[in-house]
Amino acid sequence: MQILFLHSNFPAQFRHLAVALAKNPNNRVVFGTMRREGSLPGVTKALYSPNREAFPQTHHYVRPLENAVLQGQAVYRMVEKLKAQSFIPDIVYGHSGWGPTLFIKDIFPKAKLLCYFEWFYHAHGSDADFDPTEPLTTDDEARIRIKNAPILIDLCSCDQGIAPTYWQRQQFPPEYQSKIKVFHDGIDTEFFQPKPGAKLILPQLNLDLSQVEELVTYVARGMEPYRGFPQFIEAVALIQQRRPQCHVVIVGENRVAYGKSLPDGKTYKELMLEKVPLDLSRVHFTGLLPYSQYVQVLQASSVHVYLTRPFVLSWSMLEALATGCLVVASRTAPITEVIEDGVNGLLVDFFSPQEIAERVEEVLNHPTKMTQIRVQGRETIQKNYDLNLLLPQHLQEIQK
Repeated sequence: MQILFLHSNFPAQFRHLAVALAKNPNNRVVFGTMRREGSLPGVTKALYSPNREAFPQTHHYVRPLENAVLQGQAVYRMVEKLKAQSFIPDIVYGHSGWGPTLFIKDIFPKAKLLCYFEWFYHAHGSDADFDPTEPLTTDDEARIRIKNAPILIDLCSCDQGIAPTYWQRQQFPPEYQSKIKVFHDGIDTEFFQPKPGAKLILPQLNLDLSQVEELVTYVARGMEPYRGFPQFIEAVALIQQRRPQCHVVIVGENRVAYGKSLPDGKTYKELMLEKVPLDLSRVHFTGLLPYSQYVQVLQASSVHVYLTRPFVLSWSMLEALATGCLVVASRTAPITEVIEDGVNGLLVDFFSPQEIAERVEEVLNHPTKMTQIRVQGRETIQKNYDLNLLLPQHLQEIQK
């Protein structure tokens, strides 16, 4: 069988699937991507790159669609070369929204096209209008509607869609939901597992917190409102006032991964550190970490904070639960699909730094009382999101 994966990043959601399929000597697995870095055993990378970006003169509603078409064209040129080398995929599995799958049915009409559907945009009822201090304009509403254009094309042309959570599937138009099955990518619970008594020492960063008894952790791709970074920093200030021995580790880049950047070019980290007085000797920004160091952060965590608008669920929250972290999370979808307050984690008001700080303190004050919640958190992942459970099901679904 010949399988083509398509994702502008590499290997993203397809890491485990691509490796598993490549282990079969009867399979030939190719991964089309824009990212040059990285490799997977048995997987051939095929690089593509759009000739240009959307023109600045293009109507700003339409620029995302133009960029998707340009990416789709680049993929078309790339797969024409593969076709000339006798690579005719039986299955194409690509990430929808950015354009790589747009023209697959034109060049490979007999291939089974699977699309990974992560998000369908709405002006109201999910992420866009969640913060009452950021009201939408009519211009925003129109722009958001048009962002769905490449996704709708994929919904029409794909043979099967996959979404990672039920709530994310619910964002799609009802008439298309029957085309979309829910399969989370899966969490490697053998890698992400508790290590009782672990202390955080990262020599590469000259960071030694081996003497620290109270460690609050936070992980996100970027430091941004979508993931509650401003509220978290305000909560940290409150925690520091009450707990002079508590340290905080923040993993992620000083950038915006989701949502709008500040108009003055300042980062949210700069903004919040100017706004909120912190003892920076007890706050440690690590940047992005390789998995080997990232898991050490989770294993040493006394309490892990995860906040999000009603949006795409981060792997990091599930990985934290799998590692035995006591997770304090916002009472927002799709978190509430995973965490039940007081059972396998603690839930808080996204907009309340006071409540976030209080629940963090509750954990720090009662570590023994929280043991069963930690156990239940890991069991939730083992039961519903374990890679060992989901990968065989996902492979079976792909190869039907």
